[in-house]
Amino acid sequence: MMATAFAPDTFDRATLDIGALDIRPLTPAIGAKIHGIDLGASDIASRIPEIRAALLRHGVIFFRDQKLTQEQHIAFARGFGELEVHPATPTDQENPEVLRIAHGPDSRGQENQWHSDVTWREEPSLGSILLAREVPECGGDTLFANMHLAYERLSEEMKRFCEGLTAVHDIARVFAKRLGKTPEDLHEKFPPVCHPVIRTHPETGERAIYVNVAFTSHIEGLSPRESDWLLDHLYATAKDVEIQCRFRWRAGSIAFWDNRVCQHFAVSDYFPARRVMERVTIAGDRPYFAG
Repeated sequence: MMATAFAPDTFDRATLDIGALDIRPLTPAIGAKIHGIDLGASDIASRIPEIRAALLRHGVIFFRDQKLTQEQHIAFARGFGELEVHPATPTDQENPEVLRIAHGPDSRGQENQWHSDVTWREEPSLGSILLAREVPECGGDTLFANMHLAYERLSEEMKRFCEGLTAVHDIARVFAKRLGKTPEDLHEKFPPVCHPVIRTHPETGERAIYVNVAFTSHIEGLSPRESDWLLDHLYATAKDVEIQCRFRWRAGSIAFWDNRVCQHFAVSDYFPARRVMERVTIAGDRPYFAG
């Protein structure tokens, strides 16, 4: 159930009802660990509203020592909305909602760039719930950046300029090579889409930068040189360490991030060690900008 949207100047994260959750923030900007909760418990559905409030408050929330089956993982995610199936998921997989991301001696990690998930969809995901099945002894951390704070750090003139722009997002930029398909093949089902450069969060009303280096190809109405310059400038905002947190994985750890306001970066520093993750993704709605 979607919460009521607030205007950016009236929304107050402190008013969100997080119930009795034991929450410990990672940084003032983004991220919090939630302790003392079993996401596979039979009564977990009753905790969904407060977990959702914690997600809205912190952008990404983390849980340790979760012994979920794939079915429990899927059931927990369904508490937040409809689920989506990623085109990289094998068609004969028993649980198509689960995207398995495995790297090791024969597969170096490729997610090591700042991005939001599936922005090439007309309706990109609300969020993703990533469960660590196997992790290296060290390395393989994931970083998260608060793109609302990135927007707030732009000058007022830059905000006004960007708020009137739209950008094109293209699945082929990443997945043509990974899936062994031509861009034309992918575009038959997933044609390039346009989204606002600055999007409004549908639940909080906050504004966030909504372009990313993985999937954004260009900004409409600008020359290629202008588009490249502006995109490089906006991409770089995610690299600000003061709007980030960094999470060190253990087997059984979960990260649940709000894809509408976060970007993330999976650090691929662990090759040739193995890192096996399983992701279930909650469908979202079409991005918009409310002036």
